[in-house]
Amino acid sequence: MADPKTYRLAGLVGNPVFQSRSPMIHRHWLAEHDIAGDYVLLHVPAERLEHALRALPALGFAGCNVTIPHKEAAARIVDRLDATAHRMGAVNLVVVEPDGSLSGYNKDGFGFIASLREAKPDWRADAGPAVVLGAGGGARSVVVSLLEQGAPEIRLLNRTRARADLLAGEFGGAVAVLDWSARDAALDGAALLVNTTNQGMTGQPKLDLALGALPKSALVCDIVYNPLLPDLLVTAAARGNPIVGGLGMLLHQARPAFQAWWGVMPEVSVALRTKVEATIA
Repeated sequence: MADPKTYRLAGLVGNPVFQSRSPMIHRHWLAEHDIAGDYVLLHVPAERLEHALRALPALGFAGCNVTIPHKEAAARIVDRLDATAHRMGAVNLVVVEPDGSLSGYNKDGFGFIASLREAKPDWRADAGPAVVLGAGGGARSVVVSLLEQGAPEIRLLNRTRARADLLAGEFGGAVAVLDWSARDAALDGAALLVNTTNQGMTGQPKLDLALGALPKSALVCDIVYNPLLPDLLVTAAARGNPIVGGLGMLLHQARPAFQAWWGVMPEVSVALRTKVEATIA
């Protein structure tokens, strides 16, 4: 039996959460590092989010991850935010401090950048323009992380331009909004293409995008991980572009959370990636 003095819980707060691979990821690392603890799923409706987060200390939780649709609301509930979470206006990691207060962080950008560097170790944000498709929470994480890494120009396109204009307005001149109809031409000279829309996800329409103008040296990323290889990545790989899927972002964003709760920075091993991939159709 685990020593109750060292046994620590963490979990995922969201609605829904049944599809999450996070318990598999964190339990893999707990076993790998022989740490007493567990990671559980916490299905929490919006009206009970604050009660759920405030109950974490009393229930013995070291903290939790936060997923849709609660990331923005959690940022308004926690007692303090780090600079990145404040800039994103969203939290995906909550840490229970020794005094019972709650600190909020956003590690989605960490996961995104780490996944790019895993796929292409020499990748640099300042190598040239980035094209980002979408204007939701995923796009916000990508834009903030690219700006923090020194991206000189981000071309932002969304099917509803007003949402892209609203997002770009928060970040100044480095983010330029283009009409969705200009998406093919926007790829000219780009060093990075990132799809954050749900187009190409299992059960959703394909992403209608012609890659002819995209340099073959450009890294192509889709933050979707189901399917593992969306059509965008299949097409990009066939023409010679380096590619990276969304699973790496999921795996890498979990690493700083695990470190915050259990004191060890884990690695994304082949064994872990293979285990998670086996659960995705």
